[in-house]
Amino acid sequence: MSTINITDARSRLPELLSIVESEPVFIERRGHRAAVLVSPERYEQMLDALEEVEDIAAFDAAMAEEGDNIPWAQVKVDLGWA
Repeated sequence: MSTINITDARSRLPELLSIVESEPVFIERRGHRAAVLVSPERYEQMLDALEEVEDIAAFDAAMAEEGDNIPWAQVKVDLGWA
């Protein structure tokens, strides 16, 4: 991963767009990370992974809820699928 300060990033943006095809680039402001540049493909991969983690967390929370189990056949009837 590369790191560059914001002043240099402004002047080297075309170069940075080439770099992010293979690795993320952190942009620093006053010595602190302020942003990160990633390729659109990597961004989509990260969003997909986040969605998967959120789905798993929602599943785990649903499974932890107490209450009666509803048979799948009944769920399909209730939803109008059967």
